[in-house]
Amino acid sequence: MENIPTRLTEWSEGSGCGCKIAPAILEQILSSSGSFTQTDPNLLVGNSGKDDAAVYQVSEDIAVINTVDFFTPIVDDPFDFGRIAAANALSDVYAMGGKPIFANAILSWPVEKLSPELAAKVMEGAKTICTAAGIELAGGHSIAAKDPIFGLSVNGIVHPHKIKTNNGAKAGDIIYLTKPLGVGVLATALKRQKISDKDYLNLLDTACRLNSIGEIIGNHEEVHAMTDVTGFGLLGHLIEMCEGSGLSAEIDLHKLPMIAGVQEYINQFIFPDNTYRNWNAYSAKTKGVVGMDLVKLCDPQTSGGLMLAVDPENKDWFEDSMEQQNQVIWEIGRFIERNEQLVEVMQ
Repeated sequence: MENIPTRLTEWSEGSGCGCKIAPAILEQILSSSGSFTQTDPNLLVGNSGKDDAAVYQVSEDIAVINTVDFFTPIVDDPFDFGRIAAANALSDVYAMGGKPIFANAILSWPVEKLSPELAAKVMEGAKTICTAAGIELAGGHSIAAKDPIFGLSVNGIVHPHKIKTNNGAKAGDIIYLTKPLGVGVLATALKRQKISDKDYLNLLDTACRLNSIGEIIGNHEEVHAMTDVTGFGLLGHLIEMCEGSGLSAEIDLHKLPMIAGVQEYINQFIFPDNTYRNWNAYSAKTKGVVGMDLVKLCDPQTSGGLMLAVDPENKDWFEDSMEQQNQVIWEIGRFIERNEQLVEVMQ
């Protein structure tokens, strides 16, 4: 890991997607800000749900996807910060089954305390990810402020009939993940200067990896719902899927994929404070969680993987298709008919 004079994580209390507003407070803000009733029939996905991006139909065959995502530094290296922030923002387009077409940058920088050269490195990192996604970083907006913040507003396209939302799951659907969990734990280990070089590389490998498989999954009718796992942790985003679909879910704790090395930090009680924030928000809707298992379920992810609801009748065909795309997936549970608790964790 490269040594740099300035530790960007010193400028953030909750790094990456862990700095999201708490679920309960966000709910209060949204419920107090007036009606979100949609009157434009071309707005196919808007504020009425909790999806990853807005979708607007512009022709019979094309709908435009728009999303914005930004956060405070999750790592100290500015180039890596830019890469992670860009991959995270692009994920929202992929989570809708779409194809990104261009992006604009959002930059807040304390120019009197952090050098412009560091900000340039952030932009450079973002550009490398945009290039990997096959799009241009077309422009953006910047302000001078006390906190370093970076992200992207991303535009994409999708066929109106191929949009994947987080509320289309059906009872019996298999739940899959496309990335292992633990980014928040590793980011906290970094912030506390406890992380090993090997584990830092594991963090980068996961958080910088594009969820571009989502564009291909958009063509799979057997995938009934999709979202990405970010700041509310696996449990929070799974509960959003359950609530939107009118279902409950069973999760096999031992099938949850974890990034190599993460458990060692959990054993040392190294994990984000906002892990407890997430648990406090969702514990009443959950059963079967024992002790520190809540960390795996509630660790805030940044640029986490996609979570899918797949028709069980197409299980073998879907898994073969993912293997042909060199996409690793993990089966972690199933959606079931709605019952008293939204999520049951099977030990």
